[in-house]
Amino acid sequence: MHRYCLALDLQPDPALIAEYEAMHRAVWPEILDSIRDSGILNLEIYRIENRLFMILEAGDDFSFDKKAAMDAANSRVQDWESLMWRYQKALPTAKPGEKWMLMQRIFAL
Repeated sequence: MHRYCLALDLQPDPALIAEYEAMHRAVWPEILDSIRDSGILNLEIYRIENRLFMILEAGDDFSFDKKAAMDAANSRVQDWESLMWRYQKALPTAKPGEKWMLMQRIFAL
């Protein structure tokens, strides 16, 4: 199993942050299916203020390229991602259109 950590910001608006959290308490079933079908075994998102941190655990067959291709071919995932952009704000170093950015591990015990 592989673990990946990613970061993303939210718009610094308490009402939008509350809506974003509400959306994640009722994630569309098609989105959950898409996550599982891509080889992701566990996924958690944490928040402090407007910063998000995702822990993604996946099997050996998982790749971000494969996940991106699957997402591009799934209209329901595209609808979800478009809706999420209302709440999300790219990190300052993100490329245009880039959302979650892979973090580099700098310490392990």
